[in-house]
Amino acid sequence: MPDGGAPSPAISRSSARKDSPLLPRSSSDSSSSASSDMSQDRPANLKKDLGKFILLVLLYTLQGVPLGLVFGSIPFLLKSKLSFSEIAIFSLSSYPYSLKLLWSPIVDSIYFKSIGRRKSWIIPIQAITGIWLFSLGGTVDKILTLDELPVWSLALTFTTIVFLCATQDIAVDGWALTLLSRENKIYASTAQTIGLNSGYFLSFTVFLAFNSHEFCNKFIRSVPMDTGLLQLGPYLQFWGVMFLLCDLWLIFVQREETDSESTDDILTVYKTIMRVCLMPHMRQFIVLLMIAKIGFIANEAVTGLKLLEKGFHKEDLGMAVLIDFPFQLLFGYYAAKWSNGPKPLSPWLKAYYGRLLFAVIGMLVVAMFPTGGVTTTYLIIVITSTVLSSFMSTVQFVGMGSFFSKISDPSIGGTYMTLLNTLSNLGGTWPRYFVLKAVDLFTDSTCSLNDPVTNEAIQCLDDHTRHLCKNIGGVCNTARDGYYYVGTACVVFGLAALVFWINPVIQHLDRLSDHSWKLKKQEDKDAKPRLKKQAGKDSARSGKARNQD
Repeated sequence: MPDGGAPSPAISRSSARKDSPLLPRSSSDSSSSASSDMSQDRPANLKKDLGKFILLVLLYTLQGVPLGLVFGSIPFLLKSKLSFSEIAIFSLSSYPYSLKLLWSPIVDSIYFKSIGRRKSWIIPIQAITGIWLFSLGGTVDKILTLDELPVWSLALTFTTIVFLCATQDIAVDGWALTLLSRENKIYASTAQTIGLNSGYFLSFTVFLAFNSHEFCNKFIRSVPMDTGLLQLGPYLQFWGVMFLLCDLWLIFVQREETDSESTDDILTVYKTIMRVCLMPHMRQFIVLLMIAKIGFIANEAVTGLKLLEKGFHKEDLGMAVLIDFPFQLLFGYYAAKWSNGPKPLSPWLKAYYGRLLFAVIGMLVVAMFPTGGVTTTYLIIVITSTVLSSFMSTVQFVGMGSFFSKISDPSIGGTYMTLLNTLSNLGGTWPRYFVLKAVDLFTDSTCSLNDPVTNEAIQCLDDHTRHLCKNIGGVCNTARDGYYYVGTACVVFGLAALVFWINPVIQHLDRLSDHSWKLKKQEDKDAKPRLKKQAGKDSARSGKARNQD
């Protein structure tokens, strides 16, 4: 994914919504080459491939479900028992989606011809994921009731699930371009967008709402209860069964056509990636992608959790996302028109100022949290900031995506686009762990009374320790809230980077011709005969000179 991030100071979902899986990647990677082929073909007719299109949507939906949990719901469920430092550990589980370029050449190159190039990977991954989810569903609810959660075990478990989904995503992206007929390839990215958004939406917005006993008691039940209608365990088991049922369909019903497309060997792909990264202006661009999102990463990673800590309800967060969703689609349309020009990074740069502004607004929204609980006015403020921040995020995403498409070398389009998207994703992923850790590091919040058992000071860093302090008759005194220190530091860094690095580099990159981003592969090939011919001439001249002597 090119760019993006959490669209609001209220909702932390940057990696999932845009920086990671929710919009077209590999299917668009080949759009330039595919479109030239399709221009000579018949008009698109989706009815012809409707069943295959539905299969693609289902495959992408299945991938989106675990991602919506990891990037969205589970951090909110864990926050009541984990500090920000421990949430930082769990955030490591999102890394595989930002690093899948490292093993994507392997997925593209190694397969069993008897099974199919893509099904060789999709079938075993779906089986493993389905069994894993079903097994995890039988124990996870008991684990979440523990006073001390095994955060490293949870992080490792969901890291494995995200790794499986990322690997399947590589195979499904490739299959999407051969599963559909040539005239319908344009619908591959549509299937991806619908499927991943649907899976994420189900696991974040819908799951959080039905998991909340407040939401269920208010809108669904006539008799209040202490638990929501939907618990994490049964939810995981349901989707585990869906993974297995889809896998059976792939094994016994859906066959894969023989892929006639030639593939480069693994080493050649890695060498190509290295050559792209070593281009002088690409090195500048990589640095830009690695630091560009630091300015608002605290807002995206921490603000939603901080609101939850203050007393904002999970179902209200889900409702804010629900309201924001149609605005994302509308903003995407207008952002695409705005970015459709010779300088697509220009709107990206303007939206950068907006995202820094909303990072500041996010801290103000947290600071003005009502002492008596969430009011209607405050909820409207949160939703409004969510929608407006979403606009800035969408403009940046579309602008950077347009720039990626503009500069990608058609001769290696898939590899080039995947590299750029991976770098952009990584730029929004790597700072998250350190920002979450820093919030606890700079926070000074202790209980007025010591622990009666250990006689040690109680650090009020999560709901468990705050309740412990309250139960012994103490009060949590916060001398310093690290969220504001880290958030301010991020904004200051982002503003300084914008003035002294990002803005000058963007202006320079916008002036470069598209040709300057292309690998000089063909020129090198053409140079060899010329060099041989020139060497022959030089040799002839030398021989002639010797004869004259």
